[in-house]
Amino acid sequence: MPTGVQGLRGSGEFSTDFRPTNYRELFTLLEPNGSAPFNALLAMTSGEATDDPLYNHFRDEIPERVVKINNAGGYNATATSVVIDADVEVGFLTAGTLLANARTGEIMRITSDASGTTLAVARNLGSTGLTILDNDDLFVSGFAAADGDDVSTAISFDPSVVSNYTEIFRTPFAVTNTLKATYRRTGDAEDEYATKALKLHMQEIERAMFFGRKHIENSGAYNERRYTGGILSSITNVVDGATWSTSGQMTEDEFDSMLINTIFAFGSQQKLAFVGAKVAAHLQRFGKARWQPTVVDGTYGVNVTRYSTMAGDLMVHLHPQFRQVPNMDSAMVIIDMPHVKYRYLEGRDTQLLRDRQGNGVDGVIHEYLSDCGLELTQDKVHTYIKGWMTTA
Repeated sequence: MPTGVQGLRGSGEFSTDFRPTNYRELFTLLEPNGSAPFNALLAMTSGEATDDPLYNHFRDEIPERVVKINNAGGYNATATSVVIDADVEVGFLTAGTLLANARTGEIMRITSDASGTTLAVARNLGSTGLTILDNDDLFVSGFAAADGDDVSTAISFDPSVVSNYTEIFRTPFAVTNTLKATYRRTGDAEDEYATKALKLHMQEIERAMFFGRKHIENSGAYNERRYTGGILSSITNVVDGATWSTSGQMTEDEFDSMLINTIFAFGSQQKLAFVGAKVAAHLQRFGKARWQPTVVDGTYGVNVTRYSTMAGDLMVHLHPQFRQVPNMDSAMVIIDMPHVKYRYLEGRDTQLLRDRQGNGVDGVIHEYLSDCGLELTQDKVHTYIKGWMTTA
């Protein structure tokens, strides 16, 4: 049996003795394919409490260590001083570091620690006559020390600190005592309103998880208002269909290339893809041609279709809210689930607070309250494709 989405806890199926521990899990159990499928799946991951509405994490990655030549005339085969574009990774170019020219295969050695844009190099190691052109890419290909050398210059790199806020979501609903006492063929009014309010509450959180922007008002005051940053404003891996050679059009070959070079370049070999109606149609067209889309088990009832490709597996779900939000019908949001996390303020995960009305109110007012946010532990593993209007 195919496994479900990576990052979910447990077997991916509700057991007969499953008992929801919070209202998010209850929502997943009752309406897995409702208006908040991302939140439904997040509820079945290992969410983490925070004791501060501002939460931080460290994000780290191995540097690429690639530099580019900056000299219109290039260099002949014997030049030992070359200029590169300004690059923050120049500190990794210490004496003894080997550079390879991606175009010619020439190997050169850094002869003194680099500190600016001019590199001192020993050229054509193991070759002869290879020249350098402007904009040639040079990448670190190793290190060569001489017998008896002293230790080389130490290098290091620090992680970056990324933060986000929890946001307070509140969805009240009210029922008068008269309505509570009235017989209704549609059932108990309070139960009906509670169910509808929970759906609205989860829908608002779902939209914030996608479209929210990190912000704070009245910082430092007693009445701070915080906004959680959603996934679309937090990732840098954005592909805009307006920039394609034919605006809005991506061919099957181009999509294959994107799968290899962008979508699955970092992170897991299985990713969740929330798509709009147009993109779902494109994928279905590709699938009929050569893929074998299969329905996936182990996703706690959320309908997911697997598209297996040579680059990795896309677990696709047609997001119902992408039908409602303008311009999202032509979008695909690809999420690497092991690298996202639901965060909530300690003791303030989604809950139903009863009897919020004043003493003189002839009725009841209840509300759902969540103080929560999204955490992306990595950035490049996620992708946002927008404006995919047609295929060819």
